[in-house]
Amino acid sequence: MAKANIFEVARQAGVSIATVSRVFKKPHTVTAPTRRKVLQAVERLGYAPNSAGSQLRTQRSGKLVVTVPDITNPFYSRVLQSIEETAQAEGYGVLLGDTQHDPKREEWYVQMLRRREAEGLIVLGHGLPASAVSVAKASDGAPIVSGCEYNHGVGIPSIHIDNQAAAREVMEHLKGLGHRRIGIVTGPTVSTLSRDRLQGSRLKGETSDRELMVVHGDFTLGSGEDAAERLLARHDRPTAIFCFNDQMAIGVLGVARRRGLSVPKDLSVVGFDDISFARYTAPPLTTVAQPVKEIGQEAVRLLLRIIKGQALSPVSVVLPHKLITRESTAAPPKRR
Repeated sequence: MAKANIFEVARQAGVSIATVSRVFKKPHTVTAPTRRKVLQAVERLGYAPNSAGSQLRTQRSGKLVVTVPDITNPFYSRVLQSIEETAQAEGYGVLLGDTQHDPKREEWYVQMLRRREAEGLIVLGHGLPASAVSVAKASDGAPIVSGCEYNHGVGIPSIHIDNQAAAREVMEHLKGLGHRRIGIVTGPTVSTLSRDRLQGSRLKGETSDRELMVVHGDFTLGSGEDAAERLLARHDRPTAIFCFNDQMAIGVLGVARRRGLSVPKDLSVVGFDDISFARYTAPPLTTVAQPVKEIGQEAVRLLLRIIKGQALSPVSVVLPHKLITRESTAAPPKRR
């Protein structure tokens, strides 16, 4: 039979993990009724600290786990750099997990928390395993933070931008230039941020995928190329294409060039993230800049507050974004 863990004790007692930890480490800081509830839950569940002699909060491993769905994505590499710097400054090492969108890999890293091999988990992207959601719902103050995406209703603290508002700004920019036939290249449909950006792209009077010329991608260069081939082969091809990340937008630029289309004279292109390559494309790419350094910093700081018992309820931190207009967008070509 599997040993009970601190998460289950906290759930049974109706308290936070930090409170359970204090009952063992500093019982004098916990009220007598609360101590009784915790100790009764411990007795019912047969809970005991692991063989290392301590539960998650009473012995530091000094390690944080960070998972990413695709380590080759330049956006994530910049966030990771910020996470590493901030964690090091706070005395923590970082273990990196490249999950490659594999649920089994995602689950394996969550289990590191249960095995007390790490003190907290930062999930970048949409790879949030069911077990992580279960832990979050079972325990107030679970040491898990979602970076870049906000998972509605899950109850996991998150650091992110307002993706709906950012997409809306892009569409208003393109509409303001005079574009009416606009292609949309989304990320994976399981991604919350992809769904939010699609929702933000639907301005008043544009409610269907058909009206928006929506094609689903997966945030890779190749999916951007595939989407561009499909969109530009239409008889009513778009005069502008908005991609939900810069990598796909770069793929679109390549296809436009091969088809003999001039950007932005024949086709405007917009990306998202403002990766380092965006300003060096031909032409430089209009895109939405995310505060990557701040995302990494705030994710670590929030996670450490949870670990220390200082953030006992889910927190959603919304950081500012900025539309960066460059030479890849202009007025659409005049109809002949």
